[in-house]
Amino acid sequence: MKSNTPTLDWLSDVQVFAVNRLPAHSDHRYYHTKEEALRDSGMSMRHDLNGRWRFAYSDHPDSRPADFYQIAHNCSGWAFIEVPGHIQLQGYDHPQYVNTQYPWDGVEALRPPQLPQQRNPVGSYVKEFDLPPHFAGQPVYISFQGVESAFYVWLNGQFVGYSEDSFTPAAFDLSTFVQDGVNKLAVEVYQRSTGSWLEDQDFWRFSGIFRDVYLYTVPSLHIRDLAVKTDLDALYESGQLHAQFHLQGDTEGHIEVELLDPNKKVVGRERVDAANGAAVTIHVPQAMLWSAEHPQLYLMLVSLYDSQGDLVEVVPQQVGFRKFVMIDKVMHLNGKRIVFKGVNRHEFNCSRGRAITKEDMLFDIRTLKQNNLNAVRTSHYPNQSLWYELCDQYGIYVIDEMNLESHGSWQKLGAVDPSWVVPGDRPEWRDIVMDRAVSMYERDKNHPSILIWSCGNESYGGEVIYQVSQYFRASDPGRLVHYEGVFHDRRFNETSDMESRMYARVTDVEAYLNDNPTKPYITCEYMHAMGNSLGGMHKYTELEHKYPMYQGGFIWDFMDQSLIQVDRFGNEYLSYGGDYGDRPTDYNFCGNGIVYADRSLSPKMQEVKFLYQNVKLVPDRDGVSVINENLFIGTDTYVLECTLYHEGIALERHVLHPSVAPQTEQRLPLEFNQSSRLTPGEYWIDAALRLRESTLWAEAGHEVAFGQYVFQVDEDAAAGTIAAAANESSAGLNIVHGDVNIGVHGKDFSIIFSKQLGSLVSVNYAGREMIAAPPKPLFWRAATDNDRGTEMGFHAAAWYAASLAPKCMDVQFSEQEDGVTVTFTYALSISKELRSTVAYTVYRDGSLRVRSAYRGIEGLPDLPIFALSFKVPAAYNQLQWYAMGPAENYADRCHGARLGCFENRAEDNVSAYLVPQESGNRMGVRRVRVLDAEGTGIAIQADPQHPVECAISPYTAFELEHAQHRYELPPVHYTVITVAGRQMGVGGDDSWGAPVHDEYRIPSNQHLQFEFWLKPDGNR
Repeated sequence: MKSNTPTLDWLSDVQVFAVNRLPAHSDHRYYHTKEEALRDSGMSMRHDLNGRWRFAYSDHPDSRPADFYQIAHNCSGWAFIEVPGHIQLQGYDHPQYVNTQYPWDGVEALRPPQLPQQRNPVGSYVKEFDLPPHFAGQPVYISFQGVESAFYVWLNGQFVGYSEDSFTPAAFDLSTFVQDGVNKLAVEVYQRSTGSWLEDQDFWRFSGIFRDVYLYTVPSLHIRDLAVKTDLDALYESGQLHAQFHLQGDTEGHIEVELLDPNKKVVGRERVDAANGAAVTIHVPQAMLWSAEHPQLYLMLVSLYDSQGDLVEVVPQQVGFRKFVMIDKVMHLNGKRIVFKGVNRHEFNCSRGRAITKEDMLFDIRTLKQNNLNAVRTSHYPNQSLWYELCDQYGIYVIDEMNLESHGSWQKLGAVDPSWVVPGDRPEWRDIVMDRAVSMYERDKNHPSILIWSCGNESYGGEVIYQVSQYFRASDPGRLVHYEGVFHDRRFNETSDMESRMYARVTDVEAYLNDNPTKPYITCEYMHAMGNSLGGMHKYTELEHKYPMYQGGFIWDFMDQSLIQVDRFGNEYLSYGGDYGDRPTDYNFCGNGIVYADRSLSPKMQEVKFLYQNVKLVPDRDGVSVINENLFIGTDTYVLECTLYHEGIALERHVLHPSVAPQTEQRLPLEFNQSSRLTPGEYWIDAALRLRESTLWAEAGHEVAFGQYVFQVDEDAAAGTIAAAANESSAGLNIVHGDVNIGVHGKDFSIIFSKQLGSLVSVNYAGREMIAAPPKPLFWRAATDNDRGTEMGFHAAAWYAASLAPKCMDVQFSEQEDGVTVTFTYALSISKELRSTVAYTVYRDGSLRVRSAYRGIEGLPDLPIFALSFKVPAAYNQLQWYAMGPAENYADRCHGARLGCFENRAEDNVSAYLVPQESGNRMGVRRVRVLDAEGTGIAIQADPQHPVECAISPYTAFELEHAQHRYELPPVHYTVITVAGRQMGVGGDDSWGAPVHDEYRIPSNQHLQFEFWLKPDGNR
């Protein structure tokens, strides 16, 4: 649409979304010379307008400075704002987080395309600039790479244009408005527009100019748009490049095209007359193919000459030869069945929101590669162009998703009600939706990393979205089309080329795959990684080998969407919805990342990295099986380190050089010199596949895969070492039977049991008291986000009460030949019949053997945990583990953990989930030393054949349970030690009702018991 007279009516007119906006085009760069093009750095024909702009904020359109764009309007007294950036993160308005509901729900009763009348924030931006001298006499354009959600543009008091769609570029021709000297650029940005009904993504609601703004010019003859397509022959060996050029300006002249292979060798040249729509085809025998495993890129140099034969423009374009097609209902890349080991990714920075930087993107893509992820879904909008370039270069498969989500228009409180869904079948919404598809496709079409176009997210179904899918197919037969929403509306089932669902249970996925499916299956969102989650992920990755038509999935999601905020004491913390007075809100539902918002790795990443390994290592005492599941690359670029450990001490290391072809496996013999003289104890062999040389994404030595084999030598003797004290006589122990207490005293130690309190109350080693609060049976864990989603606090709260006040019913004392035992029997408020016992046996060396037992009964809720918890002084916070680690792990999230020795502090075990919750658990605990800064303390030890679980932090389960933010946790006074026989898994199929899988739960009718030893340790 063209117009010279702007009106606010456009904001609510579904037919008006682009006024005077230039057609979308490819995101190629262009230069004056070939030397500049080969450097491919800053463009001289582009002038950056980022930086400080004058700014005025208004809560409502009626209060905005309506004539601010006029030259006579003096804006010199206005404040400054940074561009790119969000208005709400620079001191104006406030951020709002909502998930599926629209941000005005409950505030105003609206239906599409109505807009809020009470409040629609407006940002008035002014930027004065002098035209660069080399732009003089040339056409001048302006590009806004991202503005949320609608904006008007003026230059020197004259209206330029209007645009919606927050996540694709909007360009305008300024040539007739620009003047010599100072130019006044004015931009008016509205938070709400018709586009807001289509931008109901699960994210923070911001507004403003949040991506780059720049002026650009073009030479007299210019490649306005470039379309590159590649194909391969039937053997996937020889390639064909087809490039088409849409020109602007005087089209007399010619185009020369050179194709350079990844080694910079020219492998093809073509020349064609400079006509609009001109095209060239280059054949490349034995093409080097592009894949995420080996992202080989060619460089196409397009040189444009005018009618005089003078070079006027050079375009460098990266090209990847690859073929992505459906073969026998299975997606194939370059002839091989592909499996997506993916994640959904929002653009996010905890300080800048969605105004992310190149440094952010480099961190993100290196993190993906270092942790074996091979695919990204751009949830749920097109990303900055640089992201696709990085995916091309580093090797990441992309589902490129258009900017469409209308979740709140058809699903309310989980119920499907499409009575007023948009776009649905409504023809009046077709153009605005199609515009978003065209803008994404035209910009991104030349990136080899993009394998699939996505028609948006969670917008139900309908004819409009089906038409979008048909547009993608007609424009680009070399890619497939994705849309999950047809699951809810099967009328247009052909919208999506693959069956795609969200958060389907494994049983549901298998039911589909076993029912003669017509399409391959991907889980476009799975493993809702909210808080302490990702349990049971292995059940999904195991499907990859069981069903050829199961082709992977995309974890939700990459990074917590959490913003830096300051509490009332001036301390920074990571915030979530509601912390800004934003209502309505969905609170901490924005915290679903496998990476924290500050770009540190969540402990969940340990599991992701292992389950997404492309190479599996299976060691044993005689060798290592190397299973190379890569599609295209062998293992020649790696070294294989195999190390033999004895209870944490490295005995011997071998470095092997495996050469295992893709899609094959090989057995490598392994012989340790010490194998014939191993003493009794526990051993393990670690196999680690590491990069031989540094790459774009990691340094040499980076571990890409690991496997472990644990074994015992002379198990009877090994088990006997822990109970060595049991062979000693109890003679020498001084037993004191008091009226209230039972004391057991020996050389340099004193242990006291209280009959009144019903517990162990003192363990004093060499004058140091270790018990700050007596041990109690514990049956409750601080609820995780997934626990809250299953309403554990409602159906299992009786375990919370039982843990608060177990009642000691009986105290028994017995003396054995090797020690003395005090046994406490507890009644629990959850049931009159239920009893739990804790028995402490003291030996002459001061060690304590602790045995806890639970006799199950029917009819009670599942136990969250079966444990014993006590406190020691806070000074004892230095931890040395011999356990599964190094990151936290749970029964259903332990595949990525390995047995080893590692160190941390108690406070490190409070994982940085947005809402405090259960965290820091370690399984397979053989020993953990709890020491102070002087190296003195206690050790908790268990039989390697019957290890325990253990969590050690500064906080009790109840303190964590009742804190909604980390800053609400109390000052640290203790180190809290929780030793568990079992803890249920953390789950993660979703966070709104999916239970932990049965095998990782603890039914109340089971008989449970565990034991561990508590011993003095360190410098006594």
